[in-house]
Order: sequence, then C-alpha cells, then structure tokens
Amino acid sequence: MSLADELHKLDALRERGVLSQAEFDQAKRRLLDGTAAHAMPGTATEMVNRLRRSRSDRWIGGVCGGLAASTGVEAWAWRLILTVLFLFGGVGGLLYILLWIFVPLE
Repeated sequence: MSLADELHKLDALRERGVLSQAEFDQAKRRLLDGTAAHAMPGTATEMVNRLRRSRSDRWIGGVCGGLAASTGVEAWAWRLILTVLFLFGGVGGLLYILLWIFVPLE
C-alpha cells in the first residue's frame, strides 16, 4: 500500500469518528516518519486501546454502540450477538457487565 493510500485510510477513519483529531495527527506523524509499521490503526491492539462506550448510541450502558464505533460492525449486530450469548449460558450478560465496568466512556 502506498503512502497516499495509507493517508487516505487514516483520513477516512478520522471522518467516521473512529480516530480523534489527536490520534489522527499522531498516526499521520508516525506514518510520515516511517515508524508506523508496527502500530498502524486498525490492528487489534489499537482497536482495544480505542474502545470506548458510546454516549450517543446507547440503550443501557453504551457498550454495543462503542463496539460498533470501534469495529465498524453495526450496533444492532452487537446487541444481537450479546443477546444470543446471554440466552445460551449467560455469557453475553457477563461480558456486557464487564465491558460496562472496565471500558471508559467517550
């Protein structure tokens, strides 16, 4: 992928709200300095570090809205996944509560 393509990808992430302006500037600086090869946005580590509960797309705690913003999967799909997991063993409820407790609000 060329440098221009990577810059367009970063700009698209910023426009979607996945990256804040400060995160965009930092990633752009890393990319232009040549130090971004191991920590480009979109990796699992960066996604976990960016995970925040949503203030605007929330029904209870904003966990599914935050997962949607972080992963690009719609919030209704996360709600469905967690509901199905809750119905089959209660894992979805436990996971939701843990994420509600440990993931910071945006």
